[in-house]
Amino acid sequence: MTGIRLTAPAPGWSIDADVVVVGSGVAGLTTALRCAAAGLATVVVTKARLDAGSTRWAQGGIAAALGEGDTPGQHLDDTLVAGVGLCDESAVRALVTDGPGAVRRLMETGARFDTAEDGSVALTREGGHHRRRIVHAGGDATGAEVSRALVEAVRAAALHTIENALVLDLLTDAEGRTAGVTLHVMGEGQHDGVGAVNAPAVVLATGGMGQVFSATTNPSVSTADGVALALRAGAEVSDLEFVQFHPTVLFLGAGSEGQQPLVSEAVRGEGAHLVDASGTRFMVGQHELAELAPRDIVAKGITRQMQLKGTDHMYLDGRHFGAEMWENRFPTILAACRSHGIDPVTEPIPIAPAAHYASGGVRTDLRGRTTVPGLYACGEVACTGVHGANRLASNSLLEGLVFAERIAADIVADRPRAGEAVGPVGTPVPLLAPETRLAVQRTMTRGAGVLRSAESLATAAGELEELRPGAHGTGAAEAKPAVPGVEAWEATNLLLVARVLVAAARAREETRGCHWREDRPERDDAEWRRHLVVRLGPDGGLVLRRTDTEAFGPVDASGAPDCAATSTTHPTPEEP
Repeated sequence: MTGIRLTAPAPGWSIDADVVVVGSGVAGLTTALRCAAAGLATVVVTKARLDAGSTRWAQGGIAAALGEGDTPGQHLDDTLVAGVGLCDESAVRALVTDGPGAVRRLMETGARFDTAEDGSVALTREGGHHRRRIVHAGGDATGAEVSRALVEAVRAAALHTIENALVLDLLTDAEGRTAGVTLHVMGEGQHDGVGAVNAPAVVLATGGMGQVFSATTNPSVSTADGVALALRAGAEVSDLEFVQFHPTVLFLGAGSEGQQPLVSEAVRGEGAHLVDASGTRFMVGQHELAELAPRDIVAKGITRQMQLKGTDHMYLDGRHFGAEMWENRFPTILAACRSHGIDPVTEPIPIAPAAHYASGGVRTDLRGRTTVPGLYACGEVACTGVHGANRLASNSLLEGLVFAERIAADIVADRPRAGEAVGPVGTPVPLLAPETRLAVQRTMTRGAGVLRSAESLATAAGELEELRPGAHGTGAAEAKPAVPGVEAWEATNLLLVARVLVAAARAREETRGCHWREDRPERDDAEWRRHLVVRLGPDGGLVLRRTDTEAFGPVDASGAPDCAATSTTHPTPEEP
């Protein structure tokens, strides 16, 4: 443990369980259903409603080798190529091997996917895939269907759920093992105020951290709460510098901030073209797959073309689809575009890259165990080694399914016993004023967005330091004293994770995947085909280490990382 925690009131109520799952997307609900089915008392804590997380916003689908002639080996190959040399092959092999069965079990749970004329599951293709292997629902509403099915299953199973609750910190017992979480229920639900769920197994499934940037496809609840909690609890995080910027996000005008509408990769998978204002396709010749290249390639291609043309957006042209295809295959995207005055049937869609998916997160092994005993992580909050430097399209929902089942199996086999909670203990972190959130986001977009350099990252690091409560100067953090509350806790979480992200991006002096350094434009396998791992030291400083290979080391039975294949740690003077 770091001895660091959020400033918050002491818990005023508590409940007991065998497992507490934090998050209600595909990863969290799948874990909870499997644990409950095995007879474990399971509590689901979610920040808003059960169906309000990132899963329901997923448009494209779930990748799995379900089609005739497709194999897990081919899926593995495409994933490794997209990950640009940083995927942990054992993790990818687990993903693609377990994937088809996990998707079928999701269908047995009640998810209804689109079918072909012969009644088989319809498959489409997305960027980086050499075969049509993406299952989808409602045309472009896959996440909504997955969320519906899982939420209905959770309610049918009468699982104990706590909605509108922000998780705060990890509880531990006298041996330092997980003993539950503290949380704050936001005025609604069964309880109000700060309380605790006591449980010997905690599963973080809190989703992404897109709100660390000013423009993102992520919902407003994606404020990196799980990664921040894990860091304060002493867990390691890895690959945080690899933030995937989705190439085709509906451009709403210069300066647009907050959640932006996504235009799914599946639109390009069905044959839409990326063009400039003159109608010229610019991805042809840049990659053998043109518009269907991996996302980092496409995002860079769009950004380069915007720089060349001196504009802030490009276009996605699907006019040749015709009205019927738009209405049947992409009804959600069609409605979103039309709500903003754009008709894809008759005009190209203005698009620009925006923060979309975190390939990094809380470091885990193949059973979802973190470096803190009893703490698990699953889905976007986790770093399993599957994605490497760039996630292959539609592997995210699959990762949530596959590793949720693996986590549940490990918990059921282990049947951890509860120890008496003695944490959180230690020094409370001064809270960031709520209005500082926007300053963090703008700093990150300017300095650590699609294009990065030593200069931009150094500037971002300095600006983030100025925002830290107690820093010298007249930054936003000095505007007024922050009191405990949801907005202050979220802003504090965002600042901590932003500083770790920038520290990792500064350390990785190369361009790889979705980490694009203008001053270091080449990939350097000899020096950088390895992972950066970060944790908080007892003094609150960042401790960085670099693995010797692209493989993730195992986690031993006590939860401590296997450091046999790591290099010397490098502390920094920074505090959270």
